[in-house]
Amino acid sequence: MIIFTAIILKFDDKGEKTGWTYIDVPADIAQQIKPDNKKSFRVRGQLDSFPIAGVALMPMGNGNFILTLNAGMRKGVRKSKGAMLQVRLEEDVDFKLIVPEDLQECLADDPDALAYFNSLLESHRRYFVNWLNSAKTEPTRTKRIIQICNAMANHMDYVQMIRAGRKEIY
Repeated sequence: MIIFTAIILKFDDKGEKTGWTYIDVPADIAQQIKPDNKKSFRVRGQLDSFPIAGVALMPMGNGNFILTLNAGMRKGVRKSKGAMLQVRLEEDVDFKLIVPEDLQECLADDPDALAYFNSLLESHRRYFVNWLNSAKTEPTRTKRIIQICNAMANHMDYVQMIRAGRKEIY
């Protein structure tokens, strides 16, 4: 595990990254975590004493990466922009996408939909799974499973599915 100190930063005006809170992971440290890699990868470890797992390091060019700090992480470390963090990181080789059983069963009823779902990049499948898992009630979860299965049958990506769902509402 690599140990280093980082300052919590925040993007002011950076396109889609505007407002993101993050820490820099310099190229020399990233190379110690995953040698000869310049693509996004998952890490686990600790920010101060707050445990993290399955968190993406995102490439920023020249071998440098950033680790974005979501609201849960910021609350966990009880720090904000400008604060110092003791960071412990290693590659998260155990990180896997777990597709909920109820979604698997629904997709299994339509082999074409299942094949399309499995053809998506893991990061794209993760959008669907996270959206499904964020449902707070069983009726909402059921509705989302139906929407995901219909989207897969129609070869839609996540954004297309959400837009199609909004058209039905209005």
